[in-house]
Amino acid sequence: MTTQFSPVTSGARLSDQVAQQLAAEIHTGRLAPGARLPPEARLVEQFQVSRTVVREAVSRMKSLGLVDSRQGSGVFVSATRPFAPLNFDAHHAESKTAVIQMVEVRRALEAEVAGLAAERRRAADIRHIRQTVRALDRAVRAGGDGVEEDVLFHRAIADAARNPFLIGTLDYLAQFLRGATRVTRANEARRADFMEQVLAEHAAIVDAIEAGDALQARTAAAAHMGNAIRRIELADSSFWRQAGDRLAEPLVKALPAGAASAGR
Repeated sequence: MTTQFSPVTSGARLSDQVAQQLAAEIHTGRLAPGARLPPEARLVEQFQVSRTVVREAVSRMKSLGLVDSRQGSGVFVSATRPFAPLNFDAHHAESKTAVIQMVEVRRALEAEVAGLAAERRRAADIRHIRQTVRALDRAVRAGGDGVEEDVLFHRAIADAARNPFLIGTLDYLAQFLRGATRVTRANEARRADFMEQVLAEHAAIVDAIEAGDALQARTAAAAHMGNAIRRIELADSSFWRQAGDRLAEPLVKALPAGAASAGR
């Protein structure tokens, strides 16, 4: 019997709605262990979403162990699959909200910092920024999480902006910014594709600053933070159980009352 899916609608995140429908077919047995998922093009047509949305949904299901990819063959329901609900429990949702909200703050600040750095950078600034990029790369290759090196990379860009009030704001928020970075780096370290994305995003920011292109620098920095949010939204419940909740705890404690329920 051919599986038929319903188009998703606005409201909840589209990729989550797609993943929920696919997971329901698996849990009910209509998509049996070893069965091949419909081709991506068919899923796009039935759900009436983009290929990116379908890929994000399938990636989420892979991380939960519900499906596996076979090179050149497609995506198949795992032969031994856990019953893994896609919804976060309340504590995970609170952690996720706190991290996303802090990265939203970073997005506003980092975009302006990068733009000013592009306008005001000197040769010594570029050398220093590129040194921090190399230090971050060495830390990751050595098996570290790169949190401190990542913080120093963004601080080097802030120094090039030469705005003491902006730097003072970043210093005031340092404990929260570092806390969010710990969570995003821990999540990104779990997937090679995430790490490659981060490297490319950092390179785009640095190239724009070096070129003196303030508009592109702002765009690249904002995109980097926006993608960090997207990667957090793709993190599965096992990440929050294993590391995310613990790392996000300082941010959760700092949330004003009711902020989590008002968030995502």
